[in-house]
Amino acid sequence: MLEETARPAEIRGFGPGRIRALRERHWRVRSKAERVELTTLGMWHLTPWLLSVSWLLTPLIGGLRHRPVPLALGALLLVVGAAQCAAADRLTRPALDQYLGRAPLPAGALRTPAALLGTALALIVALTALDGVESWTARLAVGAVLMAFGQPYALLVPMAVYLRRAGALTVVLVAALWPARPDDGAGVLGVGLTVAFAVVFALGAGRTGAWTLSVLWEAERAREVQARLAVAEERLRFGRDLHDVLGRNLSVIALKSELAVQLARRGRPEAMEQMAEVQRIAQESQRELREVVRGYREADLTAELAGAKGVLDAAGIECSVRAEDVVLPVPVQSALAWVVREAATNVLRHGDARYCAVELVTGKDHVVLTVENDGVGEAAGSGGSGLAGLRERLAAVGGTLTAGPAGEDRFRLDARVPVDGVSA
Repeated sequence: MLEETARPAEIRGFGPGRIRALRERHWRVRSKAERVELTTLGMWHLTPWLLSVSWLLTPLIGGLRHRPVPLALGALLLVVGAAQCAAADRLTRPALDQYLGRAPLPAGALRTPAALLGTALALIVALTALDGVESWTARLAVGAVLMAFGQPYALLVPMAVYLRRAGALTVVLVAALWPARPDDGAGVLGVGLTVAFAVVFALGAGRTGAWTLSVLWEAERAREVQARLAVAEERLRFGRDLHDVLGRNLSVIALKSELAVQLARRGRPEAMEQMAEVQRIAQESQRELREVVRGYREADLTAELAGAKGVLDAAGIECSVRAEDVVLPVPVQSALAWVVREAATNVLRHGDARYCAVELVTGKDHVVLTVENDGVGEAAGSGGSGLAGLRERLAAVGGTLTAGPAGEDRFRLDARVPVDGVSA
């Protein structure tokens, strides 16, 4: 029955793997840095097309001379402008990856955009020389084609190199337009000013957005490092506990074993007493080790609440804990302690939380533990093994677990356990 239900989805190209991939790319499961990057890329992809419509297409409709040659050159300029926008969109992601140090720019990635820019500028110069376009239309067209190329190009070269090459292009363009319109010095000067504006605008739009993204990703990496350090600190604490418990006993065992060997070689009856003492200390060490592991696996609820707050605060996540002072049965306390530990781990590993609230409330016949954070991560509906394990532990004491989004950018986990005879 399950195979028959899943088969139509796979036939349409939306099998389980495809659905999982779409869910992983969902907006809500992305970090804030990823969301800002997607928004910035969307704006960068849209900007050349908007400028082509407002600065190239619309002016050409009203400012192009209605003669065969200007009309042909104008139509070709529109085609080149559209191809230039498509090439700019294709170049934007590789340019950003190089700026952020993710991957080098592929070889030859600039050839097509540069060739389209040269072709577009040559067409504008030809239209100006043939008096096939109004002066203001030519100025706007120059700004449109320069913006489409300049925005991604600003991410590929140092700022000084970008400005130097833009200045050289301005000089070349003005020199090419001056013989075509020697009597229109103001129009040629306007072209120069338009080029300067387009260059500065493209530089600001590209560099500012890319620099903001680099800062956000650096903060994202710092947050991940803080989370790893917090987890490492907890592991070190467990290691210190094991060392404190077993270090002395193992040293005593080693010394007494060596003494027993020496006594046995001499045929002394005290060797049996020393070995009996070694056996007693070994058994005591086993008992203490089980207590340490049991304390780690079945931690006290109060200790887990304090530990979760310490770990989250160390990771840069503000954590508030509000718990009523009650005495709970040991199985219930152990199950809720596991919920606190797993919830704190999910906050560290998933999402992009800045605040986490933990609350323990008791009723007449039940106790409710709530953990809520403002960073919705992969745990929000992923059905991972961690939440499944918590449900099994709570089911053993008759409890239930609900987890899922609680409003925009919030994730809430509720554990409800029935309790008889809760004492304050």
